[in-house]
Amino acid sequence: MPRGTYEPEVVVETGNLTEEEWLDYRRGGIGGSDVSIIFGVSHFRCNRELYYDKLGIKPLRDAEDETWLQKEMGHVLEDLVAKVFSRKTGLKAFEVKKMFSHPLYPFMRADVDRFVIDENGRTGILECKTTNYQNKDAWAGEKYPYQYTRFKFNIQFHYMAVMNLDFAYIACLWGNSENDFAYRYVERDLEFEDEIIEAEQYFWEEYIEKRVEPEFAGKPDLALQCLKMYLEDANPSLGKKTLPASMGSDLARYLELKEEKSKLDADVRRLDDEIKRISIPIIEEMGAFTESELSASGRKFLVTYKPRKSVRILTKALEKMAIHHRDVYDEYVSQTESRTLSVKELKAV
Repeated sequence: MPRGTYEPEVVVETGNLTEEEWLDYRRGGIGGSDVSIIFGVSHFRCNRELYYDKLGIKPLRDAEDETWLQKEMGHVLEDLVAKVFSRKTGLKAFEVKKMFSHPLYPFMRADVDRFVIDENGRTGILECKTTNYQNKDAWAGEKYPYQYTRFKFNIQFHYMAVMNLDFAYIACLWGNSENDFAYRYVERDLEFEDEIIEAEQYFWEEYIEKRVEPEFAGKPDLALQCLKMYLEDANPSLGKKTLPASMGSDLARYLELKEEKSKLDADVRRLDDEIKRISIPIIEEMGAFTESELSASGRKFLVTYKPRKSVRILTKALEKMAIHHRDVYDEYVSQTESRTLSVKELKAV
């Protein structure tokens, strides 16, 4: 089907869906935010976790989601971001509460934040984002923040492919003023779109449909997090396992890297000690002051020594709580199990 002649198909009206129902429909295909996972550039999930999610395979234990509030705030503020965008640009932004799919590639699905109508009457896509104030400089001038470079714009390219639309905007709010806002324009890139479609099609047909686990790709921390979520619990009664011979080179390289890291760690500890030694007379001279300045040898220095408060729960206090207030202790304290990988080279027999 030539480009320019197709219309997206409606998967479902989303207005009255519960969150779980919406997630079930989303598992039936690949959404815009899934594309970065498939390309191995996601900061949140790896490809194996995406595979498990699409097949409805529940983790044996949940990883703590430290970004849940950011995600919830982003969803809650979508409408506000769209309103600010319309005030800034004069373009009409509107919501369509439907999930769409590509007519040729039905696994490609899109639940678009908002649509926009430009001055020429064309329809495009508006992605509504929020961030914290510390990231405002990433939007300075006409810059594209690093997290929305060509690969990170794959949400827009995916959506443009599904919807057969030729442009998109990404808008971001980071404060409580209209000036704490920026937006960027992106044109459809048919060559990159083909790359995305090919990657999505391969992932869906070769892994999801055939139920073949993909090899881990992307950030190692995300792969390890996935393993912790899905691996069965440790069972010492199983005895000792013999690893495949092909892993010999991996184990040898693991030990080499550990030794290299140990040497670097020793250098870091030495530098840390030197920094601490130099800081002693500086801190002593500061006394109760929290800021000071010095101009010397053509250089100017600003020194700060400001207090930072933190909240800590003492182990002994927890032990007392367990004895005297067991109900409170059980409600707020949970026991977790972790496993540590250790590799040692044994003498050959």
